Amino acid sequence: MDRKKRVIIITDGDATARDAAVKAAENLNCSFVNESAGNPSTHTGEELLQLILKTEKEPVIVLCDDCGWIDEGKGEKVLMSLMKSPHVEILGAVAVASHSDSSEWTKVSVSIDKYGNLTEYGVDKEGIRDIEPGRIRGDTVSVLDQLKLPCIVGIGDPGKMGGYDSAERGAPVTTKAVELIIERSGFDGSGSER
Repeated sequence: MDRKKRVIIITDGDATARDAAVKAAENLNCSFVNESAGNPSTHTGEELLQLILKTEKEPVIVLCDDCGWIDEGKGEKVLMSLMKSPHVEILGAVAVASHSDSSEWTKVSVSIDKYGNLTEYGVDKEGIRDIEPGRIRGDTVSVLDQLKLPCIVGIGDPGKMGGYDSAERGAPVTTKAVELIIERSGFDGSGSER
């Protein structure tokens, strides 16, 4: 394979997050790997890689979820596996906030609150601006700092946030987060970078 598949990770995987990711993929003309959904993730990184490589449109949205697992859970193992693959380029990650006791912090490039506003602060699960600048608490985020991704966007619970990000409303926050990663990566959808 000559060129790497461009991938965007979302660190959540429940049914609502899946619906939001599907809507974001539709809105932005991306691919979405439905099999990546799960709370926690149920497929291995290698299994998802084979599905990613079969997609037609890029970037490819992939969900990774630890379901509150302490330390490195299934979602983080998937993420690490994809990061190490020579066939994948991860453009960035949407870091999802969590209230879980086992959740850990990660640095974010920027966050988007439930109203769609960009903020230098983190946000909580409800999409409300937090008091900590430049970081977010979540279940599947503890490895993100190690990966040195070019762009990490913090958001609240995809598809939820008091209904502000529901798929019925077009999942505007999830869509904006993915769109921001695409813009900052320079990916123009033609298979080349701007």
